[in-house]
Formats: sequence, C-alpha cells, structure tokens
Amino acid sequence: MGSYYINRTFFFDVHPPLGKMLIGLAGYLSGYDGTFPFQKPGDRYEQHNYMGMRGFCAFLGSCLVPFAYLTVLELSKSLPAALLTAFLLIFDTGCITLSQYILLDPILMFFLMGAVLSMVKCNTCADRPFSTSWWFWLSLTGVNLAGAMGVKFVGLFVVLLVGLNTIYDLWDLLGNLSLSLVLFGKHLLARVLCLILLPLALYMAMFAVHFAVLNKSGPGDGFFSSAFQSQLIGNNLHNVSVPEYLAYGSVVTMKNLQMAGGYLHSHWHLYPEGIGARQQQVTAYLHKDLNNLWIIKKHDSNTAGLLDPSSPVEFVRHGDIIRLEHKETSRNLHSHQHEAPLTRKHFQVTGYGINGTGDSNDFWRIEVVSRKIGKLIKVLRSQIRLTHVATGCILGSSGKTLPKWGWEQVEVTCTPYLKETPNSLWNVEDHINPKLPNISLDVLKPSFVEILLESHMVMIRGNSGLKPKDNEVTSKPWHWPINYQGLRFSGVNETDYRVYLLGNPVIWWLNLVTIGLYILIAIPATVTLKRGVQLTSELKELSQVLLRGGGQITLGWLLHYLPFFMMGRVLYFHHYFPAMLFSSMLTGITWDTLLRFCTGFLSSSTTARKVYGGGILVLVLLIMYSFYLFHPLSYGMIGPMASDPSSPMAGLRWMESWEF
Repeated sequence: MGSYYINRTFFFDVHPPLGKMLIGLAGYLSGYDGTFPFQKPGDRYEQHNYMGMRGFCAFLGSCLVPFAYLTVLELSKSLPAALLTAFLLIFDTGCITLSQYILLDPILMFFLMGAVLSMVKCNTCADRPFSTSWWFWLSLTGVNLAGAMGVKFVGLFVVLLVGLNTIYDLWDLLGNLSLSLVLFGKHLLARVLCLILLPLALYMAMFAVHFAVLNKSGPGDGFFSSAFQSQLIGNNLHNVSVPEYLAYGSVVTMKNLQMAGGYLHSHWHLYPEGIGARQQQVTAYLHKDLNNLWIIKKHDSNTAGLLDPSSPVEFVRHGDIIRLEHKETSRNLHSHQHEAPLTRKHFQVTGYGINGTGDSNDFWRIEVVSRKIGKLIKVLRSQIRLTHVATGCILGSSGKTLPKWGWEQVEVTCTPYLKETPNSLWNVEDHINPKLPNISLDVLKPSFVEILLESHMVMIRGNSGLKPKDNEVTSKPWHWPINYQGLRFSGVNETDYRVYLLGNPVIWWLNLVTIGLYILIAIPATVTLKRGVQLTSELKELSQVLLRGGGQITLGWLLHYLPFFMMGRVLYFHHYFPAMLFSSMLTGITWDTLLRFCTGFLSSSTTARKVYGGGILVLVLLIMYSFYLFHPLSYGMIGPMASDPSSPMAGLRWMESWEF
C-alpha cells in the first residue's frame, strides 16, 4: 500500500490512510521506487531499498519505551516504577517483532501512547490552566488522537479514554465553587477546540491528501460508487460524456451499491433443473460486459416508438412503473414466488419472455432514495430501488457466489424484507440515448464530504465482512493475555530464519497476575480511604497513586481489550498489543506500590531500602533472563521445529499451542 502511494494508484483498505501514507512517505524519502510486489513474507528485496520503511516503523516502535516510562513516571512519581515499565517493553519479544517490520501496529501504538502521555502531562498542568505548557499538552493530545484514529479504527478506544478523562475533569471543575461559570465555559471551549475540532480537522485533512495523491485507477475502484470512480485517471468512466437524466428507450448498466456488488447481468444460460423456474439466469457480474446492458421500457408499450428519432423524449421519473429488457437476449427482468438459488425466503430473479413480450411479473417500480414522486433520475448520482409490482419484493444482490452453473457470478434475488441496505440499491452507470445531449461526468462528481462519507461506509462494511484466509491462524480474545498462541511471521523450513510473534511469556504472565493483584490491593485501599482510616502520609499517598494512576491505566486496558469480545469480525493475536502496553504500565505501578507498602512495615529504613531495591532488581533480572531465553522468537530461529527434541528451542515450548 505504501507502493500504491508512490505510484499514485487508488486502492481499498479497511483502515484509514495515515499509517500507509507515512510508510509510503518513508519509502519515497529513502529512495524506494514503489515497484516491489510484496507477495509473501521472505521474498528477497534484491535491489529495492526497503530500509527506510523498516527503519521508520522500528523508530516509532522504539518510542513506546520512553512514552511508557514518562507516563508511569508522571503518574507514580517513582523512578523505579518507570524503569520497571521500560524494561517490560524493551525485553518483550512481541513488541520487538511487531516493531521491526513494515506494519501499521507500531504506528498505531506510537500515536496511542503519545495521546496517553500528553493527556497525563496535561493533567499535571491542571493547577496552571491556560498556561503555554497546558495548551501545548492539550493540543498535542488532540494531534495524537487524530493520528491514532487515522491509522486504525481501534484508535477510537484511546479517544474514549481521553473523553472519559475530560468528562471527569470538567465535572470536577463544575463542582469547584471558586470557579466562575465564565471560566468554566472557557475550560469547556478549550477542550472542544483541542480535543474535538482539531482532531477532526486533521483527520479530514488526511483523507484530503489521500484522495489527492491516489488519483489513478487501481485495484480499489470496484469497491466505490460509479460517481467516485469517474474521478480516477485511467478508469473507463474518467472523462466520459453521457446523458444526465434517464429516459425511456435508454440503454443502461446498473451497478449495485453493495461493496463489490457487481453489475445487473444476464446471459443465454438457464437456471438448472430443480433451481426455481427453468428460465434465463440473472446475476451480478463484477466486470464490464455487453451482457450488462438493459433497455428501459414503459410497462404498457413496446420500445419501437421510443427509439424513433422523431418521437419526443420521455424522461423516467421517481415512482414510474417500468420494464427492463436485456439488450442481448431481449428477455425482461422478471421475478416470481419461486425460491432464490442460494438465499432462502428470497424470490428468484430471471429473464423471461420473447422479444420483450412477457407478463405482469416483469413490472418494476423505480424509486429514488430521498426523492419526491415525479422527480427525474440522474445518472451516477441517484440511488435507485427497484420494487417488484406483483410481489412487493425489492431487487438486490445477496453477495453470495453462485456455483459453476452460474459461472461463479454473484446471486441476484428479490427480497421481501424491505430494508434499505446497499444490497438493494443501484445506480445507473453507462447511459446511451442518441436523442439526449451528453454532459461530462465531471459535472456529477461528488463533493469531498460525500467521498469522505462513502469511504467510511465502505471501510466499515469491509471491516465487518473480514473473513480468515485459508490456513490463517486466527484467535479469540481470551487467548491473548495468557499468550496462548502466536503468529508465524516468516520462514517455513529448517534453513530459513523463522520469526514467530509471541510475547515474552514471563512478562505476559507477570502482567496477567498483576491485573488480579491490582484488584486485590485496590479494593481494600478504596475502602480504607472511604472509611477515613488513619494512615501515614506515605501510605495515603501510595494508595492515591495506586487508585488514580493505576485506575487510569486499568481503564485504558479495559477499553482496549473488552470491546474485542463484542466484535463479529475476524480477530488476530496482534490486536491485543495496545492493551498489553497498558498492562505493562500497570505492572510497573502495582509492583512498585506493593513493594513500598511492604517496606513501610519494616522498622529499619536501611532494611526497607534493601528489600525494595532487591524486589525491583529480582523482577528486572527475571525479565532480562527470560528475554535471553526467548529472543530467537524475534531475531530468527534456525534448525528443527521446537516440537523436535533435537531443536535448540525444544525446552522452551512451554505450551502445546506454541508453534515455533
């Protein structure tokens, strides 16, 4: 996708464009020419300069360590807690693996951690609002939110975290009676400006650059509307002139608005025996073809008079009852109460009749979404619904692929369920009528806002429709915190360097234990503070750090983890890594606080310092030793698979589900 930006070729992806744009920019600035095919991991780059893109992602991945260090330092005011967090991320094999390849994940996590750090820094400036540093950190929070959202939609989770923090702050300010309502209004406006308007403006600017750069036709065209495609250089709709309004006698193609829904299509082949009525097949076809052409006729007359050059033009209007005659076979678009081939409870759609003569099941009411009766129908722009007059069902593309007898084209049905979805909406693309003047499609081009909304609808549908590829390793959210199963990144045999995405088990299991430990400590600490139990100033301060700092981080972990349990799309192990950053920061804060609590009960300050320092040192050494054991996961394993007793990694396969 970075190559597509360099070549200015339009493509489709389920994520917003910022990450790919930055990778493309890094490649362009470092001399990469955008011609490497990137077919499969392990392909040799030969003369292609990939180092700029790899280096860029690795640099952003490296920034996670100082970001986490500074965040924990700000929340806990403890250098050892911040150092422990930094060690957890430095020596995690999973973070290293994700950061050293050309991936979106390090870019996403960079902006996510940048937003969290900026939010925490802004909170520490709360005692000097509207100062230069306060404005700086508040604005930087907004910039990072736009960045996180611009890389992947899961950036919404950090937007939610910052939003909840902001609501809490404003609620706190509203209860401060020494603050005038005018000053509170200024606080509110500052947050609207920096945390809503600024990110929105930057987010929209990313898409403006995205559409400006990708101005050539490419593999993403078919996912978008005809009006959008007409703007792409090299697309067959670019610089085309067609009549603007639909008229009787016009020859048209109709494109389904569902993503990759195809053109309304028919051919001489019949439905096989046992599949509804044995009439001519009607399908949706993804490519341009003469069999996509249909003639628009009045329901109660033939076409001969309409094609006479001397006869007056009669426009098709919203609410008219029409017939569609297939140009190549002269059969009418037809439906009846036979079941569709694949979709149960939908009606079959066929081609019926001889030389345009059929029956009343060929009548369709043409309607334009959000238009009044009698309005004209515009090429490209009008979203059309075709309602079958006899049964009341709506013509649509189910998105299902027909078997070999249907040439593996897409099933077209008539649905009795009157839901307005892209499946049941169409637009007129090609339009031939010699009696009408042509206009340039440039006149019909969509505005930036329309393109922006369309691209988001396509991305959302694409995201929800993601299915695993053949032999692809997917996982469930409960697998992730326990490090149940990794992902093969490269290498397929004993001589290749095999890289396997798996978290450092000691770090991940320590993080998992710490979440339970945090809950066990936080509950009594909350009750103690609420009941007003007398505590030393040091213990009270530690309890507040644990509850406030640890609470914010725990909320971040929950927001970046729990939503995946409700997602219907295909999920992968790497989706947990943003949540893993929060659990590592929580580990740093929790163990530091726990050791301080324990040493608070020791009478000798020297002993207390030794116990505290020794505890931190043991954790750091344990983390470093586990990295020494598992570092080949990130840097490449060679020799037999770990399931073979002679493999150097055999003793490290602690779980059967690890496939390195």
